[in-house]
Order: sequence, then structure tokens, then C-alpha cells
Amino acid sequence: MAWDVPRPYTETVLVGPEHLDAFGHTNNVVYLQWLERVAWSHSTALGLDWAAYQRLGAGCVARRHELDYLAATFAGQTLRLGTWIHENDGRLSMWRRYQIIRVDDGKTVLRGQTHWVCIDPASGRPKRQPAAFIEAYRAGRGAID
Repeated sequence: MAWDVPRPYTETVLVGPEHLDAFGHTNNVVYLQWLERVAWSHSTALGLDWAAYQRLGAGCVARRHELDYLAATFAGQTLRLGTWIHENDGRLSMWRRYQIIRVDDGKTVLRGQTHWVCIDPASGRPKRQPAAFIEAYRAGRGAID
């Protein structure tokens, strides 16, 4: 597959009839749900699950999503979701990128990114990233060895 980076973190999804909109293709909200799912799975694989967020008193919330829908997908198609950390300022913000590829023809059907901000879960206020975040969420971080 022609990924935008050498080794993204990936998962596979099968488009089902429940994912379709009135036009008969995957609904844009479903893509966003899949991106959230692969981002959370990647974070968990990096050692930062909800329990770690609670222990560290820090977590990441989405500030902005940018999604470019490049081609439609339909029920029965298999998709590979890829994600990686694009940039981390080591203070409050990081940017995660995404790419979705249709397996049957290798076409990229979506590219996107999310701007994540570190907060204190108890107060909801911005909080400087703890050292564990800076290490786990370093730029270029994709597949886990």
C-alpha cells in the first residue's frame, strides 16, 4: 500500500450497510468515528490508555479536525486505516495524521489530521504534556515495534 509515511499504525475495517448514508456510500461521520477509534488504539498501543491518562492527570482532546474525502467507499469494501504522530510541540499541542486506503485497488480515499491539546481531565483546562506524552507522542511515531 502507498502510505504517506513508512510505517503508520494501522487497523482494518469492513464497510457495512450500517455505515452508509442516503447516497449509498460511507457517511462522513462514520469516517470520523473510525479515525477516533484508530487514534485511541494507537495511543493505547503506545502505553497511554485511559488508566494512564488518569494516573498522569493529563489527556488529549480534539481541537480541530481537517478531513479530505478523496473517493467514495461502499458496503463490502475493506479499508485500512493508518495514523501517525505528525508533530508534537512538547508543550500543549500535537498533530496526528490519518490516511485511509481501499484495499481492493490501493486507492487513498481519505487524508486528514487532528490537532490535539493536552488538558487536565479533572478541570478541563490546558495542561503541559507530561514526559510520558512527549516520549510516546513524538513526531513520526506510527507502527509499534
